Amino acid sequence: MTFRPVPLDEYPVHQAPLSMRHVATGDRNAYDRCIFHVFDHAGRALLIAGLGVYPNTGVIDAYVTLKVGDTLHAVRASDALGEDRTTLAVGPIRIEVVEPLRTLRLVCEGGEDGELACDITWHAEFPAVWEPHHLGYSGDRLTLEGRRFVQAGGASGWIRAGGEEFTLTPQEWTATRDRSWGVRPIPGEQPGRAAEEHRTEGFHWVWCPIRFRDRFVMVILQEDADGYRSLSEAVLVHAAGTRRDEARPDEQLGWPYVDIAYTPGTRVPTDATLHLTDAARKQVEIRAELLGGTPLAVGAGYPPAQDWQHGTWQGRGWVDRRRYDLTDPADLGLAGYGVTDHAARFTLDGEVGHGIFEHGSFGRHDPSGFADFSSVAQ
Repeated sequence: MTFRPVPLDEYPVHQAPLSMRHVATGDRNAYDRCIFHVFDHAGRALLIAGLGVYPNTGVIDAYVTLKVGDTLHAVRASDALGEDRTTLAVGPIRIEVVEPLRTLRLVCEGGEDGELACDITWHAEFPAVWEPHHLGYSGDRLTLEGRRFVQAGGASGWIRAGGEEFTLTPQEWTATRDRSWGVRPIPGEQPGRAAEEHRTEGFHWVWCPIRFRDRFVMVILQEDADGYRSLSEAVLVHAAGTRRDEARPDEQLGWPYVDIAYTPGTRVPTDATLHLTDAARKQVEIRAELLGGTPLAVGAGYPPAQDWQHGTWQGRGWVDRRRYDLTDPADLGLAGYGVTDHAARFTLDGEVGHGIFEHGSFGRHDPSGFADFSSVAQ
């Protein structure tokens, strides 16, 4: 087979002596994708959207979901990955990089009347900040290695679904985004002996990008069953000044702890307190009031979704539109127990901000008092 140069090969962006058609690993789980969260401050609507490419499975896919009340509207699209990686589009969904790290446009073209459609312009209000280098293992085998940055801003434009239209303004809507790439498991591969002999006892995850008026706070943690911290970060980012010499360095906020209140009989969070520490070793508390959430496995393609997951071949030109009833167990299945993204109102030093409280707690987690996969809050 003859491989010819692709459009990206014209640019000085190579990281390995390969065409930009290829990535520097033969791992089938190689990926490169993004996610957007767009939600209003009253908690009426939460839109989640993303697009990813999977070079070694030859797939590009994307999704947009919108939660309004107990209904989740979803559009998903998948196709063969072509040669032009600068065109971020699949089916009715596309992302336009108007100005890198400052302005992006997210479009989902509508189908019939009442189906989900949007045209959103995302405006950066803070510099992008790196998240920690993320590693995951199954026994001795490296199964996850990801690099991510996160950024907060405002949104303008519109969203339509189910006969209702929302007009977006930066004053009433918050929009955060995350870009990641590396290696991350894609369904379809046999886990092998390592996974069989090293089954997960427990997983506890918190991911919170929080936008205040002139501060952006990012908190992330991942813990094993015994509370061992494999990922940890708390950082405060100041709004960028108009001149380079006005820029203020990011501030680390210590080793984060998060107290979570759950609905009795479940692991569904109702509110939380983030305990942080500033450079003077003063205690900093951020309180979170959750406004409503969406499991990422419902509509958005994250595990353990049964109807569609990222990076899986669906055929050429695949587009799927559907609605889920978030109160119906038959609609959700196991997907309802996946990591859930909650729109949230946060309070710090009397100032109100808005962001995402993403959380998942499965299996044993000693610090929370969960003994196994069947344990729930009392």
